[in-house]
Amino acid sequence: MSRAGLARAVLAAPLLALTLTVGAGAGTAHATGYRYWSFWDRQGTAWTYATQGPATAHPSDGDVQGFRFAVSADSKDAATPRPAPSFAEVCASTPAKEGRKRIALAIDFGTAQDAPGGETPPAPRTVCTQVSEDATTADALAAVAKPLRYNSAALLCAIAGYPRTGCGEQVSATRPDPAKTAAPAAEKDDSGPSVGLIAGGAAVVALAGAALWRSRRRRT
Repeated sequence: MSRAGLARAVLAAPLLALTLTVGAGAGTAHATGYRYWSFWDRQGTAWTYATQGPATAHPSDGDVQGFRFAVSADSKDAATPRPAPSFAEVCASTPAKEGRKRIALAIDFGTAQDAPGGETPPAPRTVCTQVSEDATTADALAAVAKPLRYNSAALLCAIAGYPRTGCGEQVSATRPDPAKTAAPAAEKDDSGPSVGLIAGGAAVVALAGAALWRSRRRRT
């Protein structure tokens, strides 16, 4: 490649890099999730996503189970119940009875961010329920958190009447670009690239222009 061609390539490279950098920072990532009640088992000191639904789960005396209302894409990123009680804490004042079992329940109605429009989530609660030995988790929940609401596919839609409407509906959310939220800097103008980015690109272009001028001077 001739010196002139090399110089033109050097000059074009930073312009291309500047264009790609500006374009890369302009977009945001979109994610789709679902607004629903998730069901959890307490294993030791950690919540584990339940492997079956509350209508078919048969907890034992002394079990701790939880429910959380939130928006999530799937079980891998589902939010856990914020109360983290032990059975002794919740059921300390409920004595054992023959033919009955005690289940500690943690019910987390979620945050305002995940609430349907116009609704405010109640405060999280923990409660001890005592039910027959053959009762399911759904039976235990119905004993202390009515009204419950299910859809035609037996999906749990509401606990204690929350939310009033909707059931597992799809929700689109925009997640912030990590590059834009990594650290606070100078105030940004959303209508275009930052001043710092333009200034940096201009400096590189100036250096490339100097290289082109030197190349031409050597030939004269």
